[in-house]
Amino acid sequence: MMNYIWLTMIILAVVIGGINGKIEEVTKSAVNSAGIAVTVAIGLIGYMALWLGIMKIAEDSGLMSLLARAITPVLKRLFPDVPAGHPAMGSMTMNIAANMLGLSNAATPMGLRAMEDLETLNAHPGVATNAMCTFLTVNTAGLQLIPATMIGIMASSGSREPTAVIGTTIAATVAALIAGITTVKVLEKLPIFSVERGRGRKSS
Repeated sequence: MMNYIWLTMIILAVVIGGINGKIEEVTKSAVNSAGIAVTVAIGLIGYMALWLGIMKIAEDSGLMSLLARAITPVLKRLFPDVPAGHPAMGSMTMNIAANMLGLSNAATPMGLRAMEDLETLNAHPGVATNAMCTFLTVNTAGLQLIPATMIGIMASSGSREPTAVIGTTIAATVAALIAGITTVKVLEKLPIFSVERGRGRKSS
């Protein structure tokens, strides 16, 4: 889907640029943007290596496990349909903890595993359950305590205070999380999203 969106944007830019007689500017902008992208990407290497190293130390020192234990009681209330001892609960806990610490590379496989584990509890395989929708909402909100990627981008772009984004990132992701969870919990109670056994549909 994203490929189609980007293709559409490129085609529109060329067409509109041609109509307005600014196709040369469009070409120059594309070339300049490509150069800037390379510069920013190279500049990110050092900062990302530093932050990923710090996060790896946090992971090996047990900080991530400590954070996971801290959020477990909250997850039990968010996912009442998932048994406390089920593997899905552990996978979701570690995924969310990793995302909060900015360990996106480590969080991805745990998130996929969490969805697979949640599918084992699904009475209607292939159709999202309430727990799946809630977990996806939490991941989409992307609650982060340390936005390592954004800090790296700002630093490589010449920002004098790249860490200034931490406070606003936390506030924005908390607001998104609250809005998302509120929405998903309201929607899952509506009859239109409830199970219809005759059709074999699962609530989502």
